[in-house]
Amino acid sequence: MNKLLSERRILVVEDEILILMMIEDMLADLGCKSVSAATKNEQAIALVEGQFFDAAMLDMNLNGKISYDVADALAARGVPFVYATGNSVRDTRDGFRDRPVLKKPFSHEELTKALSGLLPP
Repeated sequence: MNKLLSERRILVVEDEILILMMIEDMLADLGCKSVSAATKNEQAIALVEGQFFDAAMLDMNLNGKISYDVADALAARGVPFVYATGNSVRDTRDGFRDRPVLKKPFSHEELTKALSGLLPP
């Protein structure tokens, strides 16, 4: 079966453990080769600097801290990413307003659509 994320490496940056587990399950259903997870900005940046990712999902707010530095690190390495947030889309920073945004809570179909737009077939 040809799955959207077959052989893809995805980074998920999310501070809510239950949401993180749900996203990991969704990505596994989509055939993802590997999922790396970070719950803090510093942890996410270390992963971005040390590994290759095909795409990433980035929560805008991690434990009360905006994830701008993670977005910068992803952009610097050419890693496409989608924001996942329960906040207002207005919180998107200049220079990243063109990034897709998944509004929490989101469905499996919404996740699939967002990632399909990031990755080449």
